[in-house]
Order: sequence, then structure tokens, then C-alpha cells
Amino acid sequence: MKARRGLTIERMVELGRVSRSGFYRFDGVAEPGPDPHMDLRDTIQRIALEWPSYGRPRITAELRRQGWTVNPKLVYRLMREDNLLCVRKRKFVVTTDSNHARKVYPNLARDMVLTAPDQLWRADITYIRLREEFVFLAVILDAWSRRVIGWALDRTMEDELTLAALRMALARRTAQPGLVHHSDRGSQYASNDYTDLLKANGIDISMSRKGNPWDNAACESFMKTLKYEEVLRNEYRDLAEARASIREFLEKVYNQKRLHSALGYLPPAEFERNHKEAAARQLSS
Repeated sequence: MKARRGLTIERMVELGRVSRSGFYRFDGVAEPGPDPHMDLRDTIQRIALEWPSYGRPRITAELRRQGWTVNPKLVYRLMREDNLLCVRKRKFVVTTDSNHARKVYPNLARDMVLTAPDQLWRADITYIRLREEFVFLAVILDAWSRRVIGWALDRTMEDELTLAALRMALARRTAQPGLVHHSDRGSQYASNDYTDLLKANGIDISMSRKGNPWDNAACESFMKTLKYEEVLRNEYRDLAEARASIREFLEKVYNQKRLHSALGYLPPAEFERNHKEAAARQLSS
């Protein structure tokens, strides 16, 4: 329906005693208007650019942390419309050299109920591919907060790799009485130098059961996150570049910013800080 010359749509609406929206519905033309979710879409897109692996739950949690009151269904719909839904993660291989004559230890971590940091540390090793070689990363996590407390990256899987990660953890944290260190049965973790350093700091030693990879599943889950969110998104030229980039991810991104579903969608550092503040308030009351 077209307006005659000299007769505007506003005048036609007035003469016909109908609403402007009613006029457009009758004319079969949708009245143009701004997207009511434009600001929300923009925020979602910014989060998705910073955190490409975030799915709907984590994006919803981050929006709420930024002050948005949002329905998860709306977030999912907007992400679907903007093609921001998380892509499938790639699989990766974990290898452990447990064919050695070194002493192994029973699994002490299996039945532990954690209530605070530095009750259980979990350790693991993975490989990282550079352009022309493989390097190896050893990490130690606090099992309660999922925080990376020690790590080392080098060209070999010799005992010094895991020892370097353990020394970093010991320098950063206080070994509380009853602290348990859990790992697989790899030869690096069963070495005399490694177990002696644990014992010297009063740390109990725990290892996964033979043929049971799920005993250290939480640490392996972290390795998958590292591979998907950092390693597979980069092409490191050499060891120095890999070390710098992985340090940035572990120390500033994973520990300080990345939301963890098991922590109520808080980053590990913030989760620990909230616990410390709550404990201080309880002591002062």
C-alpha cells in the first residue's frame, strides 16, 4: 500500500483512525526497528571472542558476572543465531611409562573429601607439538580449587621435568599436614629424587591404580582444556615461544580469568580468595 502524493503515512493513519503498527500489519510490511538484544549480542560476541571454547553455560555465567540478568534459553538462541555455539573438542593422547621397577604407592586420593586448598595436589604430564619437535609439560594442580600451582616445560620427559614443577609448587604453597600428592604410576613420579622431595616436605604419596586412567581424571581433564583452549589454537615456532605463551595461559588466563563449572563458574584464584576471606570473617566473628 503506497501513500498518495501529498498524503503521508502519518496522515493516513490519523484519517483511518488506526495505529501505525496496525497499518503496517495490514500492508504486509514489517515496521523496521532496532534489535532489542543488540547490546546483549555485542557482549556475548565479545565474550566468545575472548573465550572461543565457552559454551552456553559459561557465557551465561560470565554475563551474570558482568551484571546482566539473562535467561540461558535466550543466550542459547542468540548464540545459535550468531553461529557462536562451541565447536567439538579434539581428542588427544596421554601416554604414561609405568613399565619400571621403581616403588609405586597406593591410591590415597580416591576417598578424600576436600574442603580447602592444599589438601590434595594432582600431577600429570602431556606433550605439546612445536613446528619441528615435541616438548613436554608437567603440571601440578590443587585438586580443590583446580588452580595450577606448579609447571615446567622442556624437551625431555626426564625426572628433572617433574621435579621442576614440584619445586615451583613447593615455593608457592605451604605443605599442610596431611597433604597428599597424587599422580599416575609414571617413572618420573616414582623416582627416588621425586618421592624423597615429597617426603622431606611431609607430603603423602598417592598413585593411580594399575590400568585405571580415571583415578587422575581431573588432571587429564585440565590437560584437555589446555590443549583445546591454548595449544591447538597456536603454532609455536620454538620452545621459548611455547613457554611464554603457555605461561600466559596458565598464570593469567586459566588461574585468574577462566570460569570453572565445578567452582560455581568462578576462576580458581577467585575461588581460593573467596574461601580465604570467608575463613577470615569466621575467625573474627
